[in-house]
Amino acid sequence: MADTDSALKERSESLEESERDTPFDFETPFETEREAPVPAVRHESLPAKPAGAAGGGGAAGDDAAKPTRRSPKRFVLPLVIVAALGFGAKFGYDWYVTGRFIVSTDDAYVKADMAVVAAKVSGLVAQVPVVNNQRVAAGDVLVRIDDTDYRLAAASARDKLATQQATIARLAEQARAQAPAIAQATAQLAANKADLARAEADYARADALAKRDFGSRQQLDQARADRDRAQASVIGGEAAIAAANANLAVVKAQGVEAEHVLAELRTALAKAESDLAATVVRAPFAGIVGNRAAQPGQYIQPGTRLLALVPVERAYVTANFKETQLADLKPGQKAHVTVDALTGEGVEGTVESIAPASGSEFSLLPPENATGNFTKIVQRVPVRIAVPASFAASGHLRPGLSVVVEVDTRDPSKPAPTLMGALGLTR
Repeated sequence: MADTDSALKERSESLEESERDTPFDFETPFETEREAPVPAVRHESLPAKPAGAAGGGGAAGDDAAKPTRRSPKRFVLPLVIVAALGFGAKFGYDWYVTGRFIVSTDDAYVKADMAVVAAKVSGLVAQVPVVNNQRVAAGDVLVRIDDTDYRLAAASARDKLATQQATIARLAEQARAQAPAIAQATAQLAANKADLARAEADYARADALAKRDFGSRQQLDQARADRDRAQASVIGGEAAIAAANANLAVVKAQGVEAEHVLAELRTALAKAESDLAATVVRAPFAGIVGNRAAQPGQYIQPGTRLLALVPVERAYVTANFKETQLADLKPGQKAHVTVDALTGEGVEGTVESIAPASGSEFSLLPPENATGNFTKIVQRVPVRIAVPASFAASGHLRPGLSVVVEVDTRDPSKPAPTLMGALGLTR
């Protein structure tokens, strides 16, 4: 029995040393199996120890009475549960206060009203002073076209205009010259009328004398001839006045016609000068040059694409929201725009307008759902988001970039929701 006690003691001491040498206090199944039989054998199978062995037995009893260390694993699960509940409560609170009012989409892109600059006149490209990705201001020269023919056409139009102005001046002088002619014809008519009165008086006297046989027949014939001649002179004088007035009317009509021709020539001159000015293609607004196609020496026709001009300072965002998200969207609401190219950097924008129709309605071939099988597809409606001018002017937004848009649909006129309000604890 003494040998058995010493063996059990050595086994117990070896187990305690192994537990002390172990860096982690893990309670393995092997340790459980080793520790469980010890008390059973000690208390049930072994007889009472003799008095001489009391010292060794007391040490083993003290080791068995030591409290067992609890594993940290027992506290992990409750902590995880508490953390999950806290996170869920925080998420639920955020959703109730803010999240349920946020409408978001990642089907959104940066846009800008870019212009395709084209030629207005034909000719050879003389110079292209800009390159791709160059920033230009409004009015800067983009392309120069050879203007030789257009300068000659403008000079010819100016010469024709000067000639027509001289013609108008000549006709005006002719109209003024008709005034003395009319006055002369009027004076001559007055003289003819005086001669007619005298001739008629002579004829009356000669006729009276002839009837009394106091005058000769020859004198009567002479008086009659003088009277008829005077009458013809009066008629000729009236005709001369009418002719002079008619000539004056003709000259005035020619003057009016010349004025119309002058207007046509002025229009032709303006057209020639406009074509001459169109040989210098200028930037219609400030922006960045892109997709340059014009090259020196190239012959271009009216409408030929020269380059594209992108006004990055006036960039905006087009967000394609689902039709199920449009119920609470209104112009003027705040929107948060996250730019993918800027590693998640965001900017606050404003809902500017909502398109009058879905994007499919403006496509080249709109869908026709009245024929064939039908599959319902959620439509998307473009919504224009305005961004601050300072952020757009920085050049970070380039048309075509992808963004994520979140719109806060809360009514600012109403109080913000709170947890106490959801629980009905507010008055």
